[in-house]
Amino acid sequence: MSWLIGGIVFLILGYFTYGRFVERLIPPDDRKTPCIAHPDGVDYVPLPKWKNMLIQLLNIAGVGPVIGVIAGIKFGKVALLIIPVGCVLLGAVHDFFAGMISMRMDGANLPKIVRELLGRRYAAAFSWMTILLLLLVVAVFINVPANLIDSQWLPNASYFWLIVGVIFAYYIAATLFPVDAIIGRVYPIFGALLMVGSVAVFAAVVWAAIGNPALLEEGVEFVKYKTEVFNAGGRSPIFPLLFVTIACGIISGFHGTQSPIVARTIKSEREARVTFYGMMIAEGVIAMIWASAALALYNLQPESLAKSPAVVLGEIASRFLGPWMGGVAVFAIVVLAVTSGDTALRSARLSLSEMAGVEQVKLAPRVLTSLPLIAIVAGFLWWSNLSAKSFGHLWNYFAWGNQVLSATTLMAASVWLFRLGRGWWTLVTLLPGVFMTTVVASFILWTSSDKGQPWGLVPGGLPLAIAVLLGALVAVAFAVWVWFRGRSR
Repeated sequence: MSWLIGGIVFLILGYFTYGRFVERLIPPDDRKTPCIAHPDGVDYVPLPKWKNMLIQLLNIAGVGPVIGVIAGIKFGKVALLIIPVGCVLLGAVHDFFAGMISMRMDGANLPKIVRELLGRRYAAAFSWMTILLLLLVVAVFINVPANLIDSQWLPNASYFWLIVGVIFAYYIAATLFPVDAIIGRVYPIFGALLMVGSVAVFAAVVWAAIGNPALLEEGVEFVKYKTEVFNAGGRSPIFPLLFVTIACGIISGFHGTQSPIVARTIKSEREARVTFYGMMIAEGVIAMIWASAALALYNLQPESLAKSPAVVLGEIASRFLGPWMGGVAVFAIVVLAVTSGDTALRSARLSLSEMAGVEQVKLAPRVLTSLPLIAIVAGFLWWSNLSAKSFGHLWNYFAWGNQVLSATTLMAASVWLFRLGRGWWTLVTLLPGVFMTTVVASFILWTSSDKGQPWGLVPGGLPLAIAVLLGALVAVAFAVWVWFRGRSR
């Protein structure tokens, strides 16, 4: 229990202390924000602070802080320590700078930010990778909620592809219409469901743990599974695998693609800390709740350790909340996926149009820009549902590609801070950038299908120690280049 409560308290204190310190590196002022300077009625639309906060939270909190932590807690209770610490020092810093830089660059999307700060050569490959990753997100966040709805509420007949069609149609509509026409209207309802579901799970887990404190410890069967199956032969090392598995609960590069959407609707820079830093803290709280719930279920039902996270999600809801409230909690997770998938497709449209120089005020250019993206997502959906193995590959490549984005965003923020003359305070973003670059480079060098992971750069994968050493060298070289680039202007 102390790990759960202590982690949530750490997250809240982190917002009021470290979050305020980070904000002072880029003090907000009274300059006109993008939506005030040139509103266009489509993407640059002034919205109230509470709505921006809610949109940001639902945009960034996909299935990662639930599905990811249900898988990630198998690493052990250490996940309950890394989630809050990583969220305060890595994830929330990442999201805040992504949003603030976008506002200061007139609502620029991540590819444009990277092109300006890290150069055209780096951005050339990165921009296309960003769009590809966003489309992977869309496919994943259609698959997951469709499977949840089909399995949880329609078990007697499969309506999977019908549900896929309905969700995909909503994504397309949310992508094409003005941000306040659909997203701004339905998100308050979705947000209420998310809050009710999360609070219900938290209360149920705390109540169960009061009667049986061992539920939130590593039980005998849990340790046995972790040692003999999950990490057999060193196949699941905490570093770097945990930081790829629990993406959205600690740090997620996907958030860097979402913050610019809200950066175009904020009316004052003074709302940035609570909107960008604060909503990542809220996501950390959600991750702590579901990680603890998963740990409790694994102790009660050790056989669930071998099941997929999506199945475990349903078992957590029914075991702790019963059929009715459990259904509300599962629907809240469906909401998390849907409200990230719709803005992922929107962000892909905005990024592609920015790269191609196509204005998006009129409907016809928005449709033409979206058509190739819709076709690619349809292809991903077809391929990923050929087999469970195909979907596993889709999720795995999304997971590590996601952290390539986070490392890049942090390094771009470091260049920006260097240019602002922040000196040693640039370490606030540079050190997390070095850390995440090491994570990604190590993972790509170490991973292989033999370890139950996606293919990496080296057939069979390098030994972990060598992969981490080489990954660290890559990260240091990246940091030196960032330092010279930032100091050159």
